[in-house]
Amino acid sequence: MPDRRPDYVTLTRGQIAALDRVNAGEPGLSVLQQFVRLAQDVLGARGAGFAEYATGHARIISATGVCEPALGRRVERPGNPAVLPLDSVNSAFAGKIEGGELRHMLGARCEMNRIVVGSLHVYFGDDDDPGPEHHAVMELIAGHLGRLYGRQAGLPVHPEPAPEQALRQEDRDLWVAVTSHELRTPVTVIKGYADTLTNHWETLGEAGRREAVRVIGTRAGELARLLDRLLSATTDDGSVGTSAAGPFDLAEALRAAAGELPGALRGRIRFGDLPPGLPKAYGNRDSITTILTELATNAERNSEPDTPIEVCAGTDDDTLRFRVSDQGVGIAPENVERAFERYWRAGDNGRQPGAGLGLYLVRRLIERQNGWVSLRPRDSGGTVAEVRLPRA
Repeated sequence: MPDRRPDYVTLTRGQIAALDRVNAGEPGLSVLQQFVRLAQDVLGARGAGFAEYATGHARIISATGVCEPALGRRVERPGNPAVLPLDSVNSAFAGKIEGGELRHMLGARCEMNRIVVGSLHVYFGDDDDPGPEHHAVMELIAGHLGRLYGRQAGLPVHPEPAPEQALRQEDRDLWVAVTSHELRTPVTVIKGYADTLTNHWETLGEAGRREAVRVIGTRAGELARLLDRLLSATTDDGSVGTSAAGPFDLAEALRAAAGELPGALRGRIRFGDLPPGLPKAYGNRDSITTILTELATNAERNSEPDTPIEVCAGTDDDTLRFRVSDQGVGIAPENVERAFERYWRAGDNGRQPGAGLGLYLVRRLIERQNGWVSLRPRDSGGTVAEVRLPRA
């Protein structure tokens, strides 16, 4: 196998460009992403990723090349970062990378004042043979990343987990948020048809009145089932029950979920590539309605009313994915992780603000199904939300 040397000219120029941004006070995550891209380019790798550590787990907050599908993924890690074997992150990380042609991995710990804040991973193909110079470059870039954390400019992007009591309260909040969302649609429809009957009884005609009553009856049945779930979902100790997971048709679930959206939003949905014969996803099919509603509502809030919101799906060796893309104001790179924080909201964009719970709710729901979600700026303007779920 050839032993290719690192591209030192690109390394020098890339360091200068990134450090200029640091000295200008630019947000940490955006600069971190530049260093991760630099590692891939300088080493001639297929992809690179950075895992930020928190107590008990890590999250891939930056990824390039073939590693991009892992962006946003939560991975487990040992409790003692001082003796962290790099392969423990690699085994969880690499298993979700598309292609399967990767054969070599280099990893380097990123430390701040002797505290391991994360790790940088670079992946090579079968024809590549990283050597000592590649290791030295990795250590150099990892040192830059550790110093970024020392500046505390938006890093770390994830706070330490809350104590057990707070986590239990978060579970209750999540359950309330999901239930509230699911109650909102049938209540809105029932009220709308009831108002129509009240105000337009004579003009509706017999057929119109029967249809309105039929819809009200159907939605009332949905409410009854939701209330049964409400009464049974919470146990005596306050923990939250969830519906059983299983295989389901992702494309069919997305189309059905789109049909449940409010009228104006439903009219903006455009289905892109939904390949026939997709393998089944494994998870909670009922949650897709909540997830798509929140992602589409977020896209609606941040784009003009006359622009489409595209939904597409696809698969790789390990996961199924679907994307919700808009043509709106876009999301700043430094906010792609902050957007999932509870109660976080972007600055005033002239539109109706949200409560800052939608994307938080989405991430919690997806991670309970062993999936993950990420946001990124859309190349031609706007934002792409990508959800990854396990294949059945």
